[in-house]
Amino acid sequence: MTDRLAQLRLIRTEGVGPQTYRRLLARFATPEEALQAIPALARAGGRAKPPAIPSAGDARRELDRHARLGARLIFLNDADYPPLLALLPDAPPMIAVKGDPLLLHKPIVAVVGARNASANGRRIAEDIAAELAASGRPIVSGLARGIDGAAHEAALRAGATIAAIPGGMDVVYPPEHKDLQARIAERGAVVAEAPPGTAPLARHFPKRNRIIAGLALGVVVIEAALRSGSLLTARYALDYGRELFAVPGSPLDPRARGGNDLIRQGAHLTETAADVLLNVPDQPGALFAGARITPAPPGFAEPPRPANDPEPQELRLARRQVPDLLCAAPLPVDEIARHCQFSASVLAAVLTELELAGRIETLPGNKVGLLLAP
Repeated sequence: MTDRLAQLRLIRTEGVGPQTYRRLLARFATPEEALQAIPALARAGGRAKPPAIPSAGDARRELDRHARLGARLIFLNDADYPPLLALLPDAPPMIAVKGDPLLLHKPIVAVVGARNASANGRRIAEDIAAELAASGRPIVSGLARGIDGAAHEAALRAGATIAAIPGGMDVVYPPEHKDLQARIAERGAVVAEAPPGTAPLARHFPKRNRIIAGLALGVVVIEAALRSGSLLTARYALDYGRELFAVPGSPLDPRARGGNDLIRQGAHLTETAADVLLNVPDQPGALFAGARITPAPPGFAEPPRPANDPEPQELRLARRQVPDLLCAAPLPVDEIARHCQFSASVLAAVLTELELAGRIETLPGNKVGLLLAP
């Protein structure tokens, strides 16, 4: 329990995102050592005041609150963490699951689309979701109005469905889906990354969308405007190597433009569930055979500094040069690495310091962006 409390404290520490969490565990022997190092790392990144670190009591209260809600916490390196989700470079360090966690290991397909969906769009979503669920492929979606809700309802009738939500496990959004969320928790699974009580703010939806894409073997888009959350989920699917499907629509309907554009770019033109079944494997392992996240390194016997800590001289040089490579527009970490001559461990150390200092933001897709001063 002590180690899980430390992990949860580290996950909830101010400035620690999914990638920073993994960088810290790769650099330090234990979560406790990482927590002890955070004030100095933030100071090295240019922050005067240490980041807020939850106490052990705070973490214990969150564990208890999830337990009262009937949710189970699954950490990244737990054996029952969803294997496809674990492959993401920005996989959630911990997810709360209410319902059946075994569903997260099945060959899942995502169905997403417009909130203001047409009657035809809803019917197509229902037909595709029902047939996929009946074939033993749970449907994952975001519990939103429109296409998401139609897909969840149909999948519940035919098999199983998973709802990835943008807020805390005790927050229902939209409010009219309170009954639907309860039924999914009872007969499927509800997944949340945020702590209980978290309101579904705009910045939480991209994180929710990357979970939808990460859990699935493929993503089906039904009615999506050119600038929509559904297209963001589609981009994550491509980044993560998932199959992408889109239902075509009338060029006169703005809701069809996003899906039609995905087809032009190579997404599978999809009319029925059969088009999906032809292009996704029966089991997750068939797509990513043998891939798995390795555990954090074992503890060391009180070393003067972690064995893989960067050399101080190189680290000082990187602290001066790396910030100049960053900008407000998010950049892939791999691209930053190509433009500097520093080792991966040094680059990771500097990015960790900058994020803990509140100078950069780590975003889904293994990207970082410079935070401009207000």
